[in-house]
Amino acid sequence: MALIELKDVSKLYGFGDATNVALDEVSLTIDKGECVAVMGPSGSGKSTLMNMIGLLDRPSHGDYLFNGRKVSRMTAGRRAKMRRDNIGFIFQSFNLLGRLTALENVGLPLLYRGISPGRRNRAARTMLERVGLHDRCYYYPYQLSGGQTQCVAIARALVNEPETIIADEPTGNLDTESSRLVMELLSEIYKSGNTVVFVTHNPELTRYATRVVYMQDGMIRYDEPKKIGEVGKYAYSVTYPTVDHADDDVAGVSALMKIREQDEPTKQIAKTKKKTVRRRKKKITTKRGSER
Repeated sequence: MALIELKDVSKLYGFGDATNVALDEVSLTIDKGECVAVMGPSGSGKSTLMNMIGLLDRPSHGDYLFNGRKVSRMTAGRRAKMRRDNIGFIFQSFNLLGRLTALENVGLPLLYRGISPGRRNRAARTMLERVGLHDRCYYYPYQLSGGQTQCVAIARALVNEPETIIADEPTGNLDTESSRLVMELLSEIYKSGNTVVFVTHNPELTRYATRVVYMQDGMIRYDEPKKIGEVGKYAYSVTYPTVDHADDDVAGVSALMKIREQDEPTKQIAKTKKKTVRRRKKKITTKRGSER
């Protein structure tokens, strides 16, 4: 069953000659339980697409259905409520509040729902245990490593038990080991039944996805279903293109031939000059001999 369905969705910014097309008639369907990786160069529309899916933005044109409900024309209040109850966000920059402990940061979404402090703390502690940070409950963000900070952000995204997790470059600020930890956590979230959509620039991280969507110029250029553990072939080939030296060699030979062709008249002129000089020398020598 389709959980996320975008139909010819476009997003425009600016007016008149300054109009910028961030999304250009994008159509995308994501079923429940999928793990989708979104790739593409900078400025291709990845973040705009994620904001659209996460109900942080609304389309300029087209329709968006979330779980069968047309949300593209909902009021801001209804969209906020649906976003709070159904979607968990993980950001590249973590977006934790520096004055709150890890436990308080994780419990923040429950505060907005009016959950009592006792229930809030119990739920937050359970989520921190799930991401392996049960002993860091009272640490502040500045006391945690980058990987631990992102794990806290993941726990915060999960505390409301949303059916959809949206992660915008969740490993962008992390080293290799921390990136692997975060992706393993996202993989566990997917395996537990959640729908996961994440943005990445690293084709190796598509191993954790069941599908890879490649974007360019605000459009979806390629949509590749795949098995867990495999790298998205199209995304990998675009990110690390192979270089065919044959064309370069042909071009180099052609350029060399052109240079030689250009040099040929010059050489011919030089040969003619040498013959003329030799003739003149010969005439002068012959003349001197006859005078003697």
